[in-house]
Amino acid sequence: MISNKKLAIDFDGTIVDDAYPGIGKTKTFAFETLKKLQSEGYRLILWTYRHGKTLDEAVEFCRNNGIEFYAVNSSFEGEVFDPKDASRKIDADLFIDDRNLGGFPGWGEIYNIINQRIEFRVDGGTVLAYSKMIKDKKKGLFW
Repeated sequence: MISNKKLAIDFDGTIVDDAYPGIGKTKTFAFETLKKLQSEGYRLILWTYRHGKTLDEAVEFCRNNGIEFYAVNSSFEGEVFDPKDASRKIDADLFIDDRNLGGFPGWGEIYNIINQRIEFRVDGGTVLAYSKMIKDKKKGLFW
């Protein structure tokens, strides 16, 4: 299935281990998963706190690992952000971040969540296992 969905992806703690302002060790399967998602038509947006030199370094690091982003810290390439006229919230279908509810499950699980349209939920103080939460074949609200 070819997708045109936009995925907003954090850098520190998600693509690499958090070592800000440096660049940490690449997370296991990060670039393999991002390349696979890109090959399936997902538009990848780098959505990070980084700016200036540290942002340029992150973009170059990803480029050197085979990932060119659809946009960086914006909804689409070339978007001009003016805080008087626009919100910092970007237009994306999914946000992948190490600070998601329940934390970062790893790139293998991220791929399964996206590919199999798996949901998860918090029950009390417990995040239920992603693999136990596969949606019924019916179309859901967001898919």
